[in-house]
Amino acid sequence: MKRCLKCGYEFEAVDWTCPACGFTPEERGGFVSFAPELAAQNNGFDPELFSRYAQVEAGNFWFVARNVLLKKLLLQHFPRAGRMLEIGCGTGFVLANLRTSYPQAELCGSDIFTEGLGFAQQRVPSATLFQMDATAIPFRETFDLIGAFDVLEHIEDDAAALAQIHAACKAGGGVIFTVPQHPSLWSRMDEYAHHKRRYTRAELLEKMRRAGFRVRYVTSFVSLLLPAMWLSRVLQRNAPPVADGMDPGLKIHPLVNALFGAVMALERGLLALGVTFSAGGSLLVVAEK
Repeated sequence: MKRCLKCGYEFEAVDWTCPACGFTPEERGGFVSFAPELAAQNNGFDPELFSRYAQVEAGNFWFVARNVLLKKLLLQHFPRAGRMLEIGCGTGFVLANLRTSYPQAELCGSDIFTEGLGFAQQRVPSATLFQMDATAIPFRETFDLIGAFDVLEHIEDDAAALAQIHAACKAGGGVIFTVPQHPSLWSRMDEYAHHKRRYTRAELLEKMRRAGFRVRYVTSFVSLLLPAMWLSRVLQRNAPPVADGMDPGLKIHPLVNALFGAVMALERGLLALGVTFSAGGSLLVVAEK
């Protein structure tokens, strides 16, 4: 069910023209835009970084490891999901993973910036893409599965976003989220990424429960590498700011990248055996409405 963001009317239609008030969302960069004013107000984020991220994601140990883990858990918990939305899809790296996991599903992706959507369109031509504010989602009871992967930490009012995600999810549907964990790990990397917070487990789970979700599964990940992660944060404190605004963690040496990838493979093996971690650089939660 679509929901007009101007008058609140809910309707079923092929296009986005509201039958009640006649409002039609504008287009920006070739994509339907539900919050064009936010796309233009980037709060210091450089949209050109999308092109740089598109070049490094497929080879970076962290992006690759997260995709492999997500695919396993998605198919385990939501094997028959038919309609999906990824919020904050960026360049479409995870969206492409969703497409290979669910080749027949109706797949949608959104981002606050249209600059990233162009890369996502190239990676997943079959997906429906649009610009959107996660605190004002124009859908109600629509999706079997909604994912937000390292997105909630960018949203000032994450409780409002969770409430909107809950409303857009079908009854019995589910969500899967990843977020950066442990406020004590806050560093320049979080500043480069324009994070609003790093989460504690208790904080995220409580906010999800308040929004109406029932948690099925939760674990930390990037756990075996937590000591290396902590050390890198300590070393950053005295390092000069990077000139290009890009997370230095994405520019590691190929040998280190390969080593970290092997450690993450070991960690995934432990998770597959039923081990869960209470500490780690990231937190993953699977829940249902």
